Amino acid sequence: MNPDWAGKAESGDPQAIIVSEYESPDGKIQTGTWESSTGTWMLDYGDWEYCHVLEGRFVITPLGGEPTEYSAGDVFVLEPGFKGTLKVLARTRKHFVYMTVANGAAAGNGSDS
Repeated sequence: MNPDWAGKAESGDPQAIIVSEYESPDGKIQTGTWESSTGTWMLDYGDWEYCHVLEGRFVITPLGGEPTEYSAGDVFVLEPGFKGTLKVLARTRKHFVYMTVANGAAAGNGSDS
């Protein structure tokens, strides 16, 4: 199963490949690898995502905020409510851990939703 991708192509023709490696029994935690060709994605996150960049180069710019460039070896977290753009400058591959938010709290807290 592929996790829901919070990105929508904004400019260029970026193509994403998502390979799921693990999904918790309740479906709230997923891990895998995400890969994208060059182009810009509009992001609108409702959940947590931890990312470790394996290769490539890209820039994430929060709406109304300053851009941050990432490349191989970098680690970052996108929090629920994040909105902005991800501009892929060179084909990129990253490992992710995606955690679904339930009722405003992190997954795994026993909440039903």
